Amino acid sequence: MSLKIFCGNPQAQFQSYRQEILDAVARVCENGPYVLGPEVEAFESEFAAYHNVKHCIGVGSGTDALALTMRAFEIGASDEVITVSHTALATAAAIVMTGATPVLIDIEEDYYTIDPSKIEEAITLKTKAIIPVHLYGQPCDMDAIMAIAKKHNLIVIEDCAQAHGAIYKNSKVGTIGDAGCFSFYPTKNLGAIGDGGAVVTNNTLINDRLKRIRQYGWDHNRVSQELGVVSRLDELQAAILRIKLRYLDENNLKRQKIAKQYKNLLSNSDLQLPVERLGCQHVYHLYVVRSDNRDVLKSKLSQHGVDAGIHYTHSVHMHPGYTDKIRISSGGLSVTEKIISKILTFPMYPEFDLKACADTIKASL
Repeated sequence: MSLKIFCGNPQAQFQSYRQEILDAVARVCENGPYVLGPEVEAFESEFAAYHNVKHCIGVGSGTDALALTMRAFEIGASDEVITVSHTALATAAAIVMTGATPVLIDIEEDYYTIDPSKIEEAITLKTKAIIPVHLYGQPCDMDAIMAIAKKHNLIVIEDCAQAHGAIYKNSKVGTIGDAGCFSFYPTKNLGAIGDGGAVVTNNTLINDRLKRIRQYGWDHNRVSQELGVVSRLDELQAAILRIKLRYLDENNLKRQKIAKQYKNLLSNSDLQLPVERLGCQHVYHLYVVRSDNRDVLKSKLSQHGVDAGIHYTHSVHMHPGYTDKIRISSGGLSVTEKIISKILTFPMYPEFDLKACADTIKASL
């Protein structure tokens, strides 16, 4: 059929800010420099100000943001980092990149985020950090996580790849732990037109180390003071992100409005709809429901031109390439394994006109 409703549509956002983006790209191309120039510096300053923190460090991807932050905190071989299995594989991949071991614990069934009650049973003498993942736009229970981290002297690195602008009790996610890591993959709430990532922190020593590590370990004189890599947010992406950052809160409000429309549209269905954590602002990077007949529903939606996704078809512990790189906590992953065959992602992006597609979606139920 001719109608096609995309699950995500970054091209629609390009069209929303087309001329501003093209002007910014032309400015960079004509003026230079192309790497770690004034656009990156300005974006880092603006993103730090948006989060009311001291520092922002632009890097090549969200995965690099996590991995390099762990390196800056001297997390590596023989260390363990507690996180969840129900997340993008990038979370665990970043831990493995440092040489550390991901220790996977279960999630809260209502919110799909890390279950704080499962953290302490996973802590060993090797545990160095916790990475809570603010999944789908939903903030984790940070008060409980921070209390446990303080008790056991653990580092908290927030994975904010799906939660740009989300708020936990008046604080933006990424500002509560020791550092917050962001991805600017094109489909994110704040998305580039390519890869990109950033770290926000109030820790000046970590800021300084990250700025060295992201570029060969160089100091200001290009003398390597420690081992480093090459992971830099480029000028083109920074220029584009500066434009989109100005519209982030407005676009998150649009996502929240669409979520309310979904709630009204689907309230009489047999789907289990998202639940928002009290005192928080969910920014709906994804709109994820649960269905006992997920695969049948997905097929029906496809027949009506609706592109529904699954986030995620495989949890981290289900990937063969990672089975010997992880440790599953003794508490097990019963909730994760319960929901994995039921979750379904409905279309969600700021430019999405749900009202125009409501009848089509309802016909699939």
